[in-house]
Amino acid sequence: ELIRKENFKYDIIVAHDWLSAIGGITIKKEAGLPFAFHVHSTEKGRTLGNGSDVVSNIELHGAVSADLIVTVSYAMKDELVKLGFPKEKIQVCYNGVDPQKYKPETANNEQVRKIRDLYGIKDDELMILFLGRLVGVKGVDKLIMAMPHILQKTPKAKLVIVGLGDLQEYLFNLVKTMRLDNYVKFRFDFVPEEERILHYAACDVAVFPSLYEPFGIVVLEAMSMERPVVVGAAGVSGMREIVICCGEEQCGFHTNPNNPSDIAWGITSALENPDIRKWLGKNGRRRVLDEFTWEKIAEKTVETYEQIIKR
Repeated sequence: ELIRKENFKYDIIVAHDWLSAIGGITIKKEAGLPFAFHVHSTEKGRTLGNGSDVVSNIELHGAVSADLIVTVSYAMKDELVKLGFPKEKIQVCYNGVDPQKYKPETANNEQVRKIRDLYGIKDDELMILFLGRLVGVKGVDKLIMAMPHILQKTPKAKLVIVGLGDLQEYLFNLVKTMRLDNYVKFRFDFVPEEERILHYAACDVAVFPSLYEPFGIVVLEAMSMERPVVVGAAGVSGMREIVICCGEEQCGFHTNPNNPSDIAWGITSALENPDIRKWLGKNGRRRVLDEFTWEKIAEKTVETYEQIIKR
């Protein structure tokens, strides 16, 4: 009604995930415009195989109706094809990061010291950082279970976990039961971006052992801050595509997120030598500048939109 009334010319409809899929389908029917459907995750994936059939159905209806399906990684594309999304419509456009905002120079020594002091981390200790939602798919419990293995090799390591989620109490009790109170520090809080940037600057390695992660922007943020990263690389993992795990351009380590000793291997490998940490960090930032700036991502997205508008 608004389009007809205001006589405004639109070129394309864009809807993100199931919440706006029905809106996208309806407008396509009414206005006859090309419809791009962005899928960042699926109901089946987010709930590790459970979830709502209604939501899964809405996702599939959006996919069938769309002229273009945009998703965030090739791992995610494979998942969508398995769920019955039309393969020929799916294009991959990664997410990005702002490397001018996320750059090591933004944090001075005093700010870094403040963050480390907040968690009681001394100059000669090593800070392992997890940032994110405290939910099952993020694998934080396995990261805590990795700590005894890590401490055998790196006794001066401390783990800082920052985030909110329904596993807070369980994780807190897990640390108590494992008698890791001195080595694992929690901050059950949503930290603003400026402070998040300082946390990356303060840590020695950033770890994201997700069991399901279609993309994982936090990994890009850490890499842009020149920090080595350790990621879960099993199942649907966009982080497997972001993080190069061997060769001259290596910027981190791939691990099995279901296996605490494998997570520990990745972390101790990253921490064992300050020169290696620095080298991994420099490679990570270079990779962000080459592949993952928002400008590059925006250009790719516009290109994919133009394809369906021309058709």
